[in-house]
Amino acid sequence: MRRNMMRLTGAVAVSAMLTLGAAACGSGDDGSGSGNEVTIGMMGDLTGENSGLVIPPKNGAQLAIDQYNATNPKVKIKLKTYDSQGKPEQATTLVQGAIKNDKIAGLIGPAFSGESQSTGPILEEAKVPSVSPSATQITLAEKNWKFWHRVVADDAVQSAGAGEFIMNQLKAKKVYTVHDNQDYGKGLADSIGKAVTAKGAQVQTDPVDDKATDYSSTVNKIKQFNPDVVYYGGYYSVAGRLFKQLREAGVKAKLMSGDGSLATGLIEGAGQQNAQGAMLSCGCLIDESGTTNAKAKKFAADYQAKFNTPVAIYSGEGFDAASAFIEAVKAGNTEPEKINQFLSSVSFEGVGKPIKFAPNGELASQDIYVYQVKDNKLPLLGNTKEAKVE
Repeated sequence: MRRNMMRLTGAVAVSAMLTLGAAACGSGDDGSGSGNEVTIGMMGDLTGENSGLVIPPKNGAQLAIDQYNATNPKVKIKLKTYDSQGKPEQATTLVQGAIKNDKIAGLIGPAFSGESQSTGPILEEAKVPSVSPSATQITLAEKNWKFWHRVVADDAVQSAGAGEFIMNQLKAKKVYTVHDNQDYGKGLADSIGKAVTAKGAQVQTDPVDDKATDYSSTVNKIKQFNPDVVYYGGYYSVAGRLFKQLREAGVKAKLMSGDGSLATGLIEGAGQQNAQGAMLSCGCLIDESGTTNAKAKKFAADYQAKFNTPVAIYSGEGFDAASAFIEAVKAGNTEPEKINQFLSSVSFEGVGKPIKFAPNGELASQDIYVYQVKDNKLPLLGNTKEAKVE
C-alpha cells in the first residue's frame, strides 16, 4: 500500500472520517503519558486523496488498542495519530515531533513507502520501533534498519504471485504495465513486468503523471499494443481515471492493479460499469465473511460493530501491527528499545496470517490474494495460486 509514498470512499469514507474525528491530525494531550500509559503513534494519509488506504488500518489499530485497554491492564496504551497525507516531507516533520514532543514508544506506519523511506533514518537514530501495515516497497527491507518492521508481504512477493496469476489463470501473452513513476507504483509495475517477461509474455510499459487527468497518450499506446492484460502500479485515484478512459476508448483487455488500488474509490473513479471485473492483488487478507478462519470472522464482526462499516484494505494489518506492540507492553516492555527487542521474537496468530518478523523486519508469511470488482464491492477470489476469475 503507497504514493512517492505505498487497502473507503463515498459514504463509507465519510463514515470512517467521522469516526476518525479530530484525532486525525494528532490532536489530544501532550502524549508523554505516565508509568501507567504508553503512547503509540499511527502515521499515514488520513485526509488526502488516498486516505481510503489508511483509514481502515488506523481503525484496525484503534480496535486492537481499545479492546486491550478494556481489559483494564496495568499499563494502558494511547494511540496518537499523525496525518502525513502520504507526503514524505510532511511525514519527516511529524515524526520528529512525535519522537521529541509526544515521546512515542513506537509507530504504526508510516503507511506508504515513500514516507517510510524518509522517516526510517529518523526512527532508527532515535531507536523508536515502527511496524507498517502497508508499505510494500522492496528496498525498505534492504536498509539494515533494526527498528523497522512490516506486517505485509513486499512487492517482490506480490509481483511474483500476481505474475503467476496473470500467466497461469489469465493466460496472458501480452501485458502492458502502467505506473505513476513513484516509489511504490513504479517498483511494483517494473516487478510485474519482469515476472511475466520471465514466463514468456511480451511487455510494454508507460508512466503517467499522478496529478494529471488526461491519459489519452498512454491509452493510445495501449490500444496499439492490444494487450491481454493491463496492470497499473500506483493508487486508486489514478487507477480509477485510467481504467475509465481505457474502457471508454474501447480497450477490452483485463484490467488489474495492486494493493494501492484495493479500495472502493477505484470503482467510484472508474464508474461502476467500467470497473467491473477489474482485479486487484494484495498481500492483505480482507475476509468479511470469515471464510478463511475464525479469527478473521470475529475481527470482521467487531470492526463492523465499532465503526459501522465492513473491514477493508489493511484493516487486519492495522490490527496486527497494533497487536505486536500490545504483546510487547503486556510482557512488561514500555521503553522503545525494550519494545523493539521484544518485537524481534514476537510470534502470534494475527488476523489471517502468522505474525513473526525476520531479522530484517520482513513478515514471515508470504501469501498474496486476488480480489475482483463485482457491482460496487471487492470480493476475495482467493490466493494467487487458487483464485478463479469469474
